[in-house]
Amino acid sequence: MGRTVRTYRTVLEELIADWERFRKALRKEDREAFDRLMGKARAHASAASYDARVDPSESLFMSILVEQERELAELRTELDELRAKVVKLEQQHQEEEQ
Repeated sequence: MGRTVRTYRTVLEELIADWERFRKALRKEDREAFDRLMGKARAHASAASYDARVDPSESLFMSILVEQERELAELRTELDELRAKVVKLEQQHQEEEQ
């Protein structure tokens, strides 16, 4: 007998394929952004498989949101580090002027 329940990865690829007409209507740079988003959804397919939902698109969007939140946190950390360096350089510059 065959498998009766489709895997989330299979369902995810079907969901992504359902968006293909939308993707094709996007400008090139937006298509690239779209593809990156779908890559984010694929990156979390294991977690989505573990938490089977009635509507698998919820898992697709939550996967994207989780990945984007992680990236935002990394950017915030980098920004804070850069700000600290700027403050330090400004202080050094002020000390040199005195």
